[in-house]
Amino acid sequence: MAVSEIIGAAVGVLMLLLTAYMLMGGVLYTADVVTTAQKDNTLLQETRLGTDFSLTDAHWTSTGPTQFTITLNFINAGSEIIGDFSDMDIIVNSADGYHYLTSSTNCVDDNSWCITNNPKLLDPGDEMEITANSVYHNKIRVVTGNGVYRDATPIP
Repeated sequence: MAVSEIIGAAVGVLMLLLTAYMLMGGVLYTADVVTTAQKDNTLLQETRLGTDFSLTDAHWTSTGPTQFTITLNFINAGSEIIGDFSDMDIIVNSADGYHYLTSSTNCVDDNSWCITNNPKLLDPGDEMEITANSVYHNKIRVVTGNGVYRDATPIP
C-alpha cells in the first residue's frame, strides 16, 4: 500500500510540473508576442514621423463637360524614402462628400490617378508628378501608405 501512495504522489508531482511548464511556456510566448508587436509599432511610428511631403503646383483643366484632370507635384520633404505607391490614396472632396480615386497605370481612366514620371522610390528631396482624373476638382488629399496626408486646392 505504501508503494501505491508513493507512485500516486510521484504522478501528482509530475502533473504539477507539467502544468507549471505549460503555463510558463504560455506566459513566455505571450510576452514574446507582445514585445515583438511593441517593437513593430515603434518602428512604424518612427517611419511615420520621418515621412513628410508637400504638394505644389496643383492645377486642374477641364477635359469634358463634367470631367477634370488635376496635376500636382509631390515633393518628399521628410527623411524617409517613400515607395510602394500602390498603398497611396487620393481623395477628392465635393459638395456631397469624399470620393476615392483608384490607382491607374495609364492616366486616362475616369476617377483614377497615376504617377506621370513613375519613380520606383522617392528619396528625400525628390519629386514626382501626380495626375488625377475626376468629376470633381475642389480640394484633393494625398495619403501615403503609412497615413501621412496633405491637402491641396487646385486652381484653374
